[in-house]
Amino acid sequence: MKSMLEPSLPTYARTAIEEFIKGHVETARASGVVVGLSGGIDSALVAKLSVEALGPDHVRGFSLPDANSPASMRKEVSDYAKDLGISFREVLIGPIEAAVIEALGERSADNVMKGNIKARIRMMILYAEAGKSKSLVAGTGNKSEILLGYFTKYGDGGVDILPIGDLYKTSVWALGREVGLPESVILRPPTAGLWEGQTDEGDLGFSYEFADKVLVGLERLLEPEEIAERLGVTLDKVAAVVSRVKTNRHKRRPAPIPKISSRTVGLDWRD
Repeated sequence: MKSMLEPSLPTYARTAIEEFIKGHVETARASGVVVGLSGGIDSALVAKLSVEALGPDHVRGFSLPDANSPASMRKEVSDYAKDLGISFREVLIGPIEAAVIEALGERSADNVMKGNIKARIRMMILYAEAGKSKSLVAGTGNKSEILLGYFTKYGDGGVDILPIGDLYKTSVWALGREVGLPESVILRPPTAGLWEGQTDEGDLGFSYEFADKVLVGLERLLEPEEIAERLGVTLDKVAAVVSRVKTNRHKRRPAPIPKISSRTVGLDWRD
């Protein structure tokens, strides 16, 4: 009953992702990719696959820590970039963040607002480097995060390519082991690093293992009631995941445009 809800990792996934990265860089006539390295498995995997696809000379790693980033994590990220053989730079975003928050005043006081500011500052820096080096920004979002809307619009969601965007989080863990990522990275609790003590699963209210099974069920067009029955859980637990997918639909779509002319971008004029 449960097996059909388990995310799978096709044997061709690694090759497909590497060819995807290589193809988009060549099509864009870019020099390579820029990757924001956080210390988490998603960014570590994207950097690793980018190196395999393009070679280390065409991958630029950036660490963008704030005041909450432990020194041990910063060193681990730097060491990982060194192990990959890629160019690496660390930029402290604390002063930029402080200036924005001061300008906004009390309106930016809550953690979510501050977290979104951090995510957008980080992406601004990555795009500054991408423009300078004529590179693409390789995003690190996975399929679970995209479907659940667990990303910042025009922050970590504003990228050129999403190499692992069709891999559920549990498949990311599996591929991470396949490519030989450090066990410390694989076992680290997922976090966006937006505030002290913040974790993905704490914010979401459920585990990625559970969410992925529900998402696989939705992908296979199963009704929530059938998913709940197959998983042996209450409908309310499944509904919590389904609700996030529906509520955050706007994050997965381009900004809407009213229909005025004969052909409208995003409606009947598609690239």
